[in-house]
Amino acid sequence: MKILIDTHLLLWAAGQPERLPISARRLISNPHNEILFSPVSLWEITIKNALGREDFRVNPRLLYRALLDNGYVELPVTGKHVVEIDQLPSLHKDPFDRLLLAQATIEGVTLLTGDAQLARYHGPVRKV
Repeated sequence: MKILIDTHLLLWAAGQPERLPISARRLISNPHNEILFSPVSLWEITIKNALGREDFRVNPRLLYRALLDNGYVELPVTGKHVVEIDQLPSLHKDPFDRLLLAQATIEGVTLLTGDAQLARYHGPVRKV
């Protein structure tokens, strides 16, 4: 299974794996799953880190390198992903999460999230 990890789960997987729900740890560590990350998450982390958000205190450059070094696969953002956003109902206002969902939808991968609001969308979203 191909799994796109949302930003908070990505941060926890990289720096605080004990915060991940057990079900997320199992999916991420399963060698049969391909774990994807999006530049959207790195963008969100970079912006919120610069704003001083405590829950985003990480060096995005180091995180990016660590993700690649640990076998995570980068899922590039395309115009198809961006224009898919207008097909999403307004259940969730976070533009980063909406773009992650659009990527998952277009690419036919599962978006793994801990966000109950994001999990309300029909489609390839799995809440852990």
